[in-house]
Amino acid sequence: MKQMNQILRIVFLSVFLSGCMGKAEPGKAKYVFYFIGDGMGVNQVIGTEMYLAEQEGRIGSKSLSFTTFPVRNHLTTYSGTNAVTCSAAAGTALAIGVKTQNGRIGTDRDGRALPSIAWKAKQAGKRVGITTSVAVNHATPAVFYAHQLDRQMYYEIGTDAAKTGFDFYGGAGWKQIFSSRDSSATDLYSLLRDSGYVVIDHTSDFRALSAGRERVVYVQSEDCVNPSSLPTAIDRGAGDMTLSDITGKAIRFLSEQNDEGFFLMVEGGIIDWLCHANDAGAAFREIVDFSDAIQVALEFYKTHLDETLIIVTADHETGGLALGCGPYELNLKVLANQKSSIIGLTRKIKQLKESRGLKLAYADLRGLLTCECGFGETVELSPEEEQLVREACLKATASKGIQLLKSEHAMVDPVAQLAIEILNRKALIRWASGGHSAGAVPVYAIGVGAEQFGRISDNTEIHGIIEEVAGY
Repeated sequence: MKQMNQILRIVFLSVFLSGCMGKAEPGKAKYVFYFIGDGMGVNQVIGTEMYLAEQEGRIGSKSLSFTTFPVRNHLTTYSGTNAVTCSAAAGTALAIGVKTQNGRIGTDRDGRALPSIAWKAKQAGKRVGITTSVAVNHATPAVFYAHQLDRQMYYEIGTDAAKTGFDFYGGAGWKQIFSSRDSSATDLYSLLRDSGYVVIDHTSDFRALSAGRERVVYVQSEDCVNPSSLPTAIDRGAGDMTLSDITGKAIRFLSEQNDEGFFLMVEGGIIDWLCHANDAGAAFREIVDFSDAIQVALEFYKTHLDETLIIVTADHETGGLALGCGPYELNLKVLANQKSSIIGLTRKIKQLKESRGLKLAYADLRGLLTCECGFGETVELSPEEEQLVREACLKATASKGIQLLKSEHAMVDPVAQLAIEILNRKALIRWASGGHSAGAVPVYAIGVGAEQFGRISDNTEIHGIIEEVAGY
């Protein structure tokens, strides 16, 4: 009996030590993926699936990588003080599990800093990655590592990132690298390097530079068009950085020589930008791009079935997208004629104006719209629409300066805005506004503990489930 007790003690100790060496506790998620499509409401997802089906010549829907997940639900998104939330408050609800005031980053309504699920993962011994298709110190990624009273405090948010000890940051770059309040303050990249991060841009050899590094910041190259955002999927050129690329690099880095597991947040931030600009054609393609990034995680999941949890959701709906605006039909296939986003089309109009100068003529702009939107060829315009296009183009040629209109995250040319509005009209869709709405957002889950997400109704509930399922 004494010998048997010794054997049992040895077995128990071996099992305990093996658990401490990083093996996932039975029934717990060792690897957690948290995907957030910024501005991606229910209709944005359904619209994308219908758009893809129409490209195949049929009515119905074509599933995205995440819409086939076994658990599907929808959630409310109101903030602590408003029925319509901002990204900061909604992100705080997703990351921390509390309702807060619009504009707050990682704090409750009284301004008290609270730990995010990413911080809890780090405290539990997991490696942590925070990634996005926009600036790393934008609101949604920020709520996972920062605590600030105003989402516009980009520099201060960035300084918080340098203090966390998180293992991987990836995105377009950093907004407001230098302090606007203290000219002697150290720039964000220097702070990150001083905190032990190696900064790698997309053009560098990631594997060589990251080998043996404990902390990495992965961003697009300095000569990019917009340091606050990756190129939109529809505008992307060969060699441009993508959200799928960031996701793959993060998985590789977080899983190398790591027995403890990891937590990875991935934000599809450009979806929101395009919905603010009411650009359905580009937004649908951006959701496909987001789906592609999720597919990268799914490939990892297939080799770690009993250890992985993947959650996909959104912080809020943007634009109040309506699929159908009168007639009982949709014509989403017309959006395939669109070759650039409203942002990309604005850039091309600017380049045309600069290249032609005083010689800019109506025919130049009209020809650009034929090339970029199919107007007059694959997309037939009514006499009224043709007149609107003519008036907008003539006004642009007569203007000495470049008059742009303000969208939430971009300045857009009036000609580009009109062209996108006409395509929306042809597609038989409509937008309620250029802001957020209180519409429900979807949530999808697969893997360890996924079934629990089928029983929730509000965005604050995700945090507690991850905490429980992952054993944080």
